[in-house]
Amino acid sequence: MQFAAQTGFSCVELMCWPVSKAERRYAGVTHIDVTTFDKSKAADVKAQIEASGAFASGLGYYPNALSPNADEAKAAVEHIKKVIRAASLLGIGRMNTFIGRDWTKSVDDNWPRFLKTWKPIIKFAEDQGVKVGIENCPMLFTRDEWPGGKNLGTTPAIWTRMFSDIPSDNFGLNYDPSHMVWQQMDYLQPMKDFASKLFHVHAKDVRIDRDRLNQVGIMAHPLEYHTPKLPGLGEVNWGRFCSVLTDAGYRGPVCVEVEDRAYEGSLDTRKDSLRQSHRYLRNFISG
Repeated sequence: MQFAAQTGFSCVELMCWPVSKAERRYAGVTHIDVTTFDKSKAADVKAQIEASGAFASGLGYYPNALSPNADEAKAAVEHIKKVIRAASLLGIGRMNTFIGRDWTKSVDDNWPRFLKTWKPIIKFAEDQGVKVGIENCPMLFTRDEWPGGKNLGTTPAIWTRMFSDIPSDNFGLNYDPSHMVWQQMDYLQPMKDFASKLFHVHAKDVRIDRDRLNQVGIMAHPLEYHTPKLPGLGEVNWGRFCSVLTDAGYRGPVCVEVEDRAYEGSLDTRKDSLRQSHRYLRNFISG
C-alpha cells in the first residue's frame, strides 16, 4: 500500500486467499487473512490502510466455487463469504472473484449449479452491503482447465443471462478488456451495454501472436498464441478504452494487474512494471 501511494497509485486491490501454498500462478496471495476476521482486526487493517496514503479498491479472491470436487467448491464458497464479510467490516463494500465452472460441462449443464450456489452468495452480499464483481477471465489456459475453463462468467451473452436470473444491484463485473481481445471479441461495447454492472476494472493488456494463431488455431490452449502484457504493450487501445469507460459513467477504481512475465525476474523489476504502468495510464486516467 505504501509503495502504491509513493508511486502515485490511489488504490490497491487487496488479495484474501486462505493462508496456504498457491495452487496456480497468480494465486495464493494473502494481504489480509480473513479466516478469523473480526471488528478488532478490521480496525487494525483500516489503520494501516489509512496510514499508507492509498485506499483499498476491493478485496479479491478468485477460486472455483463450481468445481466438480465437492470439497474444493465448498471451501471456496465458505471463503468467498468470509471475504465479503471482511469487505463489509472494513467499509470497502466491494469483493471481486470468479463464478467458477465445471470445465468438463457445457454452460447449460453448469447453470442449475450456478444458480444454487450463487443466489445465496449474492443474498449474503446484499445483507452485508457489499458489491460482488465477477472477473471475465475464462481460466482456460492449461490442460487441466480444458475444454470449458474454470470460470463461467466470461461473455456478454452469459452476463446477460446471469444478471437476469440473479437480478441484484450487488451483482456485477470486475471487467478486464484483455480477456476479450484474445477471445477475438469487442472489448469496448460491453462497457456500454453493462455500464450499470461495472463495479471494478482491471488494467491488463495482451499481445496476440498472429503467426502462431494461424498455425494452431483458436482451439489450441490460449497461451500458445497470446501473451499477457503491461498496459500499452499489447493490443488494447487504452485511450479509446478510457474514453468509452468514462462516457459510460464509470468513476470507480482501475487496478493494474501484472501478469507480464518479462517483469517477473525480481522484486525490483516487478516494481518497475507498476511504475511503468502508472506513467502510461496517467495519460488517460486522473485521480
